[in-house]
Amino acid sequence: MSFPDPASTKEISFTEVSTIIENAEENFLLIDCREPDEFEICSIEGADLVPLSNFDMEVETLFADEGESAVVYCHHGGRSLKAVDWLRSKGYTNTFSLKGGIDLWAQEVDTELPRY
Repeated sequence: MSFPDPASTKEISFTEVSTIIENAEENFLLIDCREPDEFEICSIEGADLVPLSNFDMEVETLFADEGESAVVYCHHGGRSLKAVDWLRSKGYTNTFSLKGGIDLWAQEVDTELPRY
């Protein structure tokens, strides 16, 4: 399994992301756009914290080029959709929001993560 066609969706499921991670199929950026206090509660291993409040000033430094794949997540998926809209408007087209955010990830993938 690999990333979906970015022309057809802005979201990616927890199943798709966990499969990509487990099988080490592709290198990609994993970006947490929540605030630092939320990141302290829980995070997905390997994620870079770039709060939405500073997103436009910090996130582009993570990308090697515009074609690099990235998954952005937040608590439930709303903020990450905004982040993906912004990234795509800047030419980073292979970017996706984690559908359901870290809350659904904690329920379905890593049940040891605290929920809030």
